Amino acid sequence: MRCYLDHNATSPLRPAARRAMLAVSEVAGNASSIHAEGRAARKLLDDARDVVAKELGVLPGMVVFTSGGSEANNLAIKGVLVDRILVSAIEHPSVLEAARATGKPVEVIPVTSEGLVDLAALAKMLAGPKALVSVMLANNETGAIQPVREIATLAATHGSVVHTDAVQALGKINVNFGLLGVDLMSVSAHKLGGPQGSGALIVRDETALEPLVHGGAQELRRRAGTENIAAIAGFAAALGEKKNEIRRLRDLLESQLEPAVIFSADVERLPNTTCFAAPGLLAETLVMAFDLDGIAVSSGSACSSGKVSRSHVLTAMGVPPEIAAGAIRVSLGWNTTEDDIATFIAAWRRIMSRQRSKAAA
Repeated sequence: MRCYLDHNATSPLRPAARRAMLAVSEVAGNASSIHAEGRAARKLLDDARDVVAKELGVLPGMVVFTSGGSEANNLAIKGVLVDRILVSAIEHPSVLEAARATGKPVEVIPVTSEGLVDLAALAKMLAGPKALVSVMLANNETGAIQPVREIATLAATHGSVVHTDAVQALGKINVNFGLLGVDLMSVSAHKLGGPQGSGALIVRDETALEPLVHGGAQELRRRAGTENIAAIAGFAAALGEKKNEIRRLRDLLESQLEPAVIFSADVERLPNTTCFAAPGLLAETLVMAFDLDGIAVSSGSACSSGKVSRSHVLTAMGVPPEIAAGAIRVSLGWNTTEDDIATFIAAWRRIMSRQRSKAAA
């Protein structure tokens, strides 16, 4: 029986989401059609939109369904009308690369050694032409929760537009669009136990947004194309499930990690995320060793190709290369148990014992 501890990459599909998707697959209509079958599909879509809107504290018309977090980020970054873009140094590649692809001036907001956006630096950078400020709500590698509310307040004094990538935060902490004070927010289903291929961009009413995909009136003309109702229904079903109290399990795991260095340990983090490194151990070696022991974790610097490269997040935090090279991420989820933590700790102790034996030889 394998132990899955890589929920920040993707979380296994929740039973409620699977049931919802199977039920919706029996509906034959297109939600844009006006006949009975189309109206039935439209009701399913509207019901799901209501669930997502209620969870995020917004009106249903503010929810634009997308194929996932990366598309939502691209729609926000490329679709908003600004003169320049400010992005934090620790953003997901779908934000960083989308910003560069716009052809607009892009400025990188530095972060502290704990991985939090440097608010003083941002304040200076805001002076100038109208900007889009994009800062994630919680980092996918370290779990560090960013001061998004403070960023939004600061940006408002300069007339800037604020986007937050809340993909990692949703389902793990309370996420309320209005309380954050942002203009745009990206979310995704598969990080919380919903299906892969479903997400949304939340858009404040007065925010002008140019679509990426043209050719239809779906999503109030902000995203053309027939909606993936089965995936959207699964997203809503997963979102409606109770959040697990997993901080205790994370803290238990971390209490057994000595002599490892835990990144962003002294700031507020997601309750499920631990990014750490042990001097002298390489991330790729660790990931493979855990995998052979039946445990799925990831490198803190894993990229989309599945290979290990140097983490731009840890680099931005000023972590020495020799330590960053050993960083791995353990992320818990809705089905994580105490037995999983015990399995991980036992494997970690075996790995460290082998390491000490090699060092002594």
